[in-house]
Amino acid sequence: MSHPNPVSPIDLHMHSLASDGTMTPTDLMQRVHAAGVRVMALTDHDNTAGLAEARVQAAALDIQLVPGVEVSSEWSSQGIHIVGLFIDPANNILQGGLSRIMAFRDWRALEIGRLLEGAGIPDAEAGARAMAGSRMVGRSHFSRWLVREGYCADGNEAFGKYLGRGCKAYVPSDWIPMTEAVGWINAAGGSAVLAHPGRYKLSGTRLRVLLTEFQDAGGIGLEVCSGSQAAGDREHLGRLARQLGMVGSVGSDFHGPDVGHAAIGHLPPLPDGVEPVWDRAGIHLH
Repeated sequence: MSHPNPVSPIDLHMHSLASDGTMTPTDLMQRVHAAGVRVMALTDHDNTAGLAEARVQAAALDIQLVPGVEVSSEWSSQGIHIVGLFIDPANNILQGGLSRIMAFRDWRALEIGRLLEGAGIPDAEAGARAMAGSRMVGRSHFSRWLVREGYCADGNEAFGKYLGRGCKAYVPSDWIPMTEAVGWINAAGGSAVLAHPGRYKLSGTRLRVLLTEFQDAGGIGLEVCSGSQAAGDREHLGRLARQLGMVGSVGSDFHGPDVGHAAIGHLPPLPDGVEPVWDRAGIHLH
């Protein structure tokens, strides 16, 4: 059944310049307000540096801001992302864990820059850092810099030639185990939700195993509706949520107006019978 996507009043997965988004938290909140979204989560990768600025603007615009983070993690040699919602960003356990990931990201950026220099592309690390505008430098920043400087025609070429697995400047990830990431989120009073499960290209059996072990670790939900997975995944993921007794979340994974994924709030509703993660937090939409 087709579901047109009128603007959802809630969007629980977005990024700002504090990670790999292209907008400041202030500008992002203004765009959220203009889109008609009333409840949003800022879920920058592996840090919470944008939340304080976002909180000020959210209050001015009467938007309910859900403090969040998207933690880079690993399960059974598979890279996965875990969204932590309703977190206390001042929690020492969470911040101690995130600092470990950020230290790895710092090292990886240096290594990517070194490999690109060896491939005849100087100053890439400094260029990517300048483009990032914050401490968190990821492969997307290198990709954008390579395109801007004329080394690649677009992001696909940047990853296919330099940054993707097996390419000249590929540096393997060393993310923390899923169980640790969930533990950090729970220690901070948050709700751990598996981000965009449809992106992992797992078989039905392996996805069910992942979700079961995610639950065993203390995770409670999954993104049933996501702007960075196929729209057709919605029904299948909704069935899994119901069968496993997990809550569902919705998130555009918005990174910026000129970046892929869905626009802010352009999300279908959760399938019937899937409990929303925001209900457990006492947020009731009317």
